[in-house]
Amino acid sequence: MNITELSIAEARKRLDAGDLTSRELTEASLAALDAASPLNVASHRVDEHALAMADEADRRLKAGERAPMLGIPVGVKDNFCTKGIATEAASRMLEGFVPPYESTVTARLWAQGAVLAAKLSMDEFAMGGSTESARIGPCISPWRRSDDDGTKIVPGGSSGGSSAAIAARLLPAALGTDTGGSIRQPAAFTGTVGLKPTYGRCSRFGMIAFASSLDQPGPMVRTVRDAALMLGVIAGHDKQDSTSSDRAVPDFEALLDQDLAGTRIGIPSEFRESAAGEAEAHWQRGMDMLRDAGCEIVEISLPHSQYALPTYYIIAPAEASSNLARFDGVRYGYRARLDQGDGIDDLYSKSRAEGFGAEVRRRILIGTHVLSVGQYEKYYRRAQKVRRLIQRDFEQAFEKCDAILTPSVPGTAFAIGEMSDPTEMRLKDRFTVPVNLAGLPAISIPIGLAENGLPLGLQLIGRKWEEGEMLALAQAIEMRAEFSARPERWW
Repeated sequence: MNITELSIAEARKRLDAGDLTSRELTEASLAALDAASPLNVASHRVDEHALAMADEADRRLKAGERAPMLGIPVGVKDNFCTKGIATEAASRMLEGFVPPYESTVTARLWAQGAVLAAKLSMDEFAMGGSTESARIGPCISPWRRSDDDGTKIVPGGSSGGSSAAIAARLLPAALGTDTGGSIRQPAAFTGTVGLKPTYGRCSRFGMIAFASSLDQPGPMVRTVRDAALMLGVIAGHDKQDSTSSDRAVPDFEALLDQDLAGTRIGIPSEFRESAAGEAEAHWQRGMDMLRDAGCEIVEISLPHSQYALPTYYIIAPAEASSNLARFDGVRYGYRARLDQGDGIDDLYSKSRAEGFGAEVRRRILIGTHVLSVGQYEKYYRRAQKVRRLIQRDFEQAFEKCDAILTPSVPGTAFAIGEMSDPTEMRLKDRFTVPVNLAGLPAISIPIGLAENGLPLGLQLIGRKWEEGEMLALAQAIEMRAEFSARPERWW
């Protein structure tokens, strides 16, 4: 077996046994990234830095130290600040920005001995579902449709570089961020595992903000066990993030093998209309798998979920408008060249027009409008009220069930350039967005392939702070689905 095929748990055993070194594993990952340049997954390469970190990990291993992520190469989405290493959020606005500090979640990985292998591509400022808005051009999925060898497929977004790197077996682990599905949607599109923790479970300090009340970092990996291992490292209270919880972080790996007999799995009736065809068939397979694990399937209702997308696309752009206001060409960000006679207003407008891409500008305009005088009550305040109704729906649903099962996305990944209408692309998030509005944990697990040869995923939604039970249910599906499909190498 090529060592780049190893999961975190598999690599962990070999590293601890001494028959594999972190340097060997890291060199193999760097070589795989070199060979996969047509996929355009890496926004910044840090090979020498990675090898130095690997050598330090090997020193710690030889000294007898043991930890879940010690010596494991990790790819980091390019909206996490990495001290001394370029962080651009895929935007011209931050071109050349080198942070003087480290994000909390990456700092926790490096403290345990994980290795930064590369910064990974994404949609600009995490706004998109395909990476097509990235400054360096779109990332390309390693998957191809079975009936079309030439069409380039998106790896999802905004964490598309992370999902593509995992699916192509370039890296065993990657960090992503999820604001409305940006971990789970790309995981579903690429046949990988993506976990969005409870809002507040992981610190957002040092993560370039999109929508502060929705953003949450999380692991993108190959197996549910790997997700549990990585979550245990990055989770926990951070005094630098006032929204991070001081709840104790359990041993998520130890909770994987709990008895699931009698666990109630909710099936939202409102989601059935949007899950037609193959998505519905695989959803039914997931129900059958959980029944086989001893779970009980119950019907639930999330009546206000139909308003989740419009609610999200008021709240998220409003918060983005506020968060990105600092990038004006004076305080932070790209500065445009001025013509003779231009004033400060021209500097602001030109810098923002040239520094931000079309999708980011669109969301800033929407957000600024809904926060403006005369529109705030009509749009933003009303959206917050609907958000509370969506949260209440989940609270009432969890009185009848212990977890909720849905498709991750309505269908398979689309081709690059196929979704020219932004609204059509946003509809792909109809199953993921309600989770962020409610602040709940959720995970996408690969369930099988569609007729076109592309992966489909199922989403499990857990109670707040109950990632352990959710991961155990996800593992039950993973074991029964036995998803082993790999993209045929064409790059």
